[in-house]
Amino acid sequence: MTDQASISGRASPDANALQAPHWERALLEKAVLAAVREQRASRRWKIFFRLFFLLISGLMAWYLIAFSNDKALARGAHAALIVLDGEIAADQQTNAERLNAALKAAFSNRDAVGIILKINSPGGSPVQAGMVNDEIRRLRAKYPKKPVYAAAEDLCASGAYYIAVAADKIFVDKASLIGSIGVRSDNFGFTGLMDKLGIERRLLTAGRNKALNDPFLPLDAAHAQYLQTMLDQIHAQFIEAVRQGRGDRLKEPPEIFSGLIWTGQQSVALGLADGFGDAYYVAREILKTEEIIDYSIQENLFDRVSRKIGLTARAALAHVLEPTERFSLN
Repeated sequence: MTDQASISGRASPDANALQAPHWERALLEKAVLAAVREQRASRRWKIFFRLFFLLISGLMAWYLIAFSNDKALARGAHAALIVLDGEIAADQQTNAERLNAALKAAFSNRDAVGIILKINSPGGSPVQAGMVNDEIRRLRAKYPKKPVYAAAEDLCASGAYYIAVAADKIFVDKASLIGSIGVRSDNFGFTGLMDKLGIERRLLTAGRNKALNDPFLPLDAAHAQYLQTMLDQIHAQFIEAVRQGRGDRLKEPPEIFSGLIWTGQQSVALGLADGFGDAYYVAREILKTEEIIDYSIQENLFDRVSRKIGLTARAALAHVLEPTERFSLN
């Protein structure tokens, strides 16, 4: 009897819980609470995903509205405005892809009586500027009755002027800065500083010219001459584009292609520009319309995120795979 009593006294807590009154209710409550917690978590995830997809849908709708920029709804005669602002480069807001897309939309719209390039830029990539220059000339040939005018604000220099010369006429303010018909390559040399600091440059290359104009190595005369030849060739391309665009209007004093920049007043006298006026003057007085529609393609959130991701990835490999030299028209 004693052994049985001691065994009975050592019954497990679970067994005691099962022997307690209303134990079925306690277990049921635990099960219900667990189900409620799971249901709440599931509901929170559903709300999160719904809000996420709603946000994406809203951004896509905003993108479509911003992209159309009312031009799809445009009816009646109007001037098509395309804004060219800031540095011209493939990874910037102002690049050939966006400018050329805007140009195509403007030229193809029958209600657009003319195109106005509103320019405020120091220039940039000769490749991007050349692509836009080529596209303007192509579209002018395809739509010969649709004029293109460039209207410079504070600055229309280098690559920006490269684009402007493709227009029928260029208008400026008397104080605008125009021209700078030249090409530059920027770099630094750190060899003396490295010697003073006791820093040793360790560089391995495949290809004897892969370290062309490396800033941490002494300047090589043969490399410098090679780069100068490239600069001169790009400069000659720029000069040809200016002569082709300006024709007999262009005066050619000795310094015209030296890279000097001129005031708007000087540029008209030199034949670099045709007259004075802004984009709204051109629309009102030249194209004879008060209606202006902006065809510029603006960068949206998706573009900015994609560009930043692309730039980060490219920067990780740039020093290994890309040449150190950059040419620019600014």
